[in-house]
Amino acid sequence: MKTKIAVFDSKEYDIASFENANADGRYEVKFYETKLTEDTVNLTAGYDAVCVFVNDTVNDKVIDRLVDNNVRLIALRCAGYNNVDIEYAYGRIHVVRVPAYSPYAVAEHAMALLLTSIRRIHKAYIRTRDFNFSLSGLTGFDLHGKTVGVVGTGKIGRVFIDICKGFGMNVIAYDKFPAKDSGINYVTLDEIWEKSDIISFHCPLTDETRHVVNAGSIDRMKKGVVIINTSRGALIDSEALLEGIKDRKIGAACLDVYEEESDVFFHDFSGHIIEDDTLARLISMPNVIVTSHQAFLTAEALSNIADTTFSNVEQFFAEGVCDNELCYKCAKVGSCPQEHKKLCF
Repeated sequence: MKTKIAVFDSKEYDIASFENANADGRYEVKFYETKLTEDTVNLTAGYDAVCVFVNDTVNDKVIDRLVDNNVRLIALRCAGYNNVDIEYAYGRIHVVRVPAYSPYAVAEHAMALLLTSIRRIHKAYIRTRDFNFSLSGLTGFDLHGKTVGVVGTGKIGRVFIDICKGFGMNVIAYDKFPAKDSGINYVTLDEIWEKSDIISFHCPLTDETRHVVNAGSIDRMKKGVVIINTSRGALIDSEALLEGIKDRKIGAACLDVYEEESDVFFHDFSGHIIEDDTLARLISMPNVIVTSHQAFLTAEALSNIADTTFSNVEQFFAEGVCDNELCYKCAKVGSCPQEHKKLCF
């Protein structure tokens, strides 16, 4: 009997990659455009697993309904899991994720945002489309010799570090769990704020990292600092960021994520008025670039996400184990203390 999977918050690119990965029809897959929430969780009745993304809601109430509906597995098709109450899930329902779909996709997007911002490429593109070839106001600065502070040195952070070194940048980094024998120059967070010309975030969202960029940390940063966030929106206090930009303390912000993105990103509001005043003001700033959680979006990443998601499901149901299982114990220590030779509970 085929394993039945309900995929929530599905976009056309998700459907294409998952259908390609399931070309042999091993799984019975239903795609839902709607997000998984307390209001939509009843759609999961009759399914063995649910597949969710970054803006689906998997809180205690949703988990209880999933269990009532005999859903046995929550399969995240992303690396981050701050939208899942994994502590409440423990002992009730198993959770798996895709830990590394393409670190290159996200790291390269971070660098693309940085280069676009500091070399004013987006502004030059708009000008030349109107046959305006003036260079006035397009002066940028060299990356070579600048100090970049990297917060989070997992796979994505380390790829970004390698890219920065290729530009001849001086790299300093912070991570609660430093990578051993990596040769990375680790410093404190205070040193990141004080010494960096550019700061890029590649860490998960936890209680400790929520609003790590706030009025106090911004005050300690260099005047003109460039901030890049391709990780999780709530790492940055958006109101504090806006004030830092208005005060000319922050020279530029490159954002692929936003703390209140769930009702905005992935949708077309081009003919509407945005209700989120903070986001609207950020986008209106000449030194802010916003992309809508696009960093992961490469053909290679989408293929890896679909393949790993189905592999996770197959391992769980066929073998009773999964290399990519999550539990709250894993999150608390930074890496799982067991070797995943059995399920976490």
